[in-house]
Amino acid sequence: MHGEYKVPGGKLVVVDLDQVDGRIANFRLAGDFFLEPDDALPLINAAIEGLPVESDAATIAAAVKAALPEGAQLLGFSPEAVAVAVRRSLAKATGWRDYDWQVIHSKAVSPVEQMALDEVLAVEVGEGRRQPTMRIWEWESPAVVIGSFQSLKNEVDLENAAKYGFDVVRRISGGGAMFMEAGSVITYSIYVPAALVSGMTFADSYAFLDEWVIIALKALGIDAHYAPLNDITSPTGKIGGAAQKRLGNGAVVHHVTMSYDMDGEKMVQVLRIGREKMSDKGTKSAAKRVDPLRSQTGLSRAEIIDKMIATFTGLYGATPGDITDDEYAKAEELVRTKFSTPEWIARVP
Repeated sequence: MHGEYKVPGGKLVVVDLDQVDGRIANFRLAGDFFLEPDDALPLINAAIEGLPVESDAATIAAAVKAALPEGAQLLGFSPEAVAVAVRRSLAKATGWRDYDWQVIHSKAVSPVEQMALDEVLAVEVGEGRRQPTMRIWEWESPAVVIGSFQSLKNEVDLENAAKYGFDVVRRISGGGAMFMEAGSVITYSIYVPAALVSGMTFADSYAFLDEWVIIALKALGIDAHYAPLNDITSPTGKIGGAAQKRLGNGAVVHHVTMSYDMDGEKMVQVLRIGREKMSDKGTKSAAKRVDPLRSQTGLSRAEIIDKMIATFTGLYGATPGDITDDEYAKAEELVRTKFSTPEWIARVP
């Protein structure tokens, strides 16, 4: 069996092994990492040899740590990364290049339709009617998008939201509220079979699914990195946040919103939690732009999106695609029956 795990911001870890009588056999570790001393490699191999195939990642990582000689240096990987690669081999995980990816940058639609499209496209991938897809969103009107488990009244000042013309919608994933205006953010979703993240914890999968965008941001001159659990950040502050939902049909939807140039004063008027965060940080005034992508690159939003699409395409061999009429129709039906209903929007009052 063969497993690979590219450590976000690090090196590739590759394992090959057999299963014999319920145990790991003929284990071999390889990769482009750095390891000192040289004789630590056979010690790692020996530590994993013979472990039960049902061993979890913590057990595998502990075995590796226990086998390392004092003063061993692991650069670009870790015992935990080895464990992820082992679990991915045993789970027969897939890699990015195992799929024919589509990239969609489609027309602007209403916020509530965006919520429905996220569910529809994930379901279509999970049921095999759509190939794995990365989609860039465009916004028809301003919105606050709250997480699946957030309290509506605690997160949003509904009076100010109405005053500024913001729709309030709820997405299918957890996480925090997102403040959306056309041209102020860059939002994307990835829809993929769960096999791509097999053998990973939720925390591992977040960074794994967003490594491509870190590469794109670095190519634009931003010293971007991932901050667990779900933040994309830089030395000058947070750039964006991710959220994820795993569907029962075997699909994963993973989406990210990054700030291009947001109105910070308006944001804290509309989001209640925004006021608390500003207060916690000792911010004297919210009357400034939240503009990490614009200020750090000097590029237009369109130019940044073009670089993101080019990076994704270059890494994974994606081709341009679009949302089908049937998918739009399914989304419209979900808007009617779910995403526009008070029962959904106020499911946590």
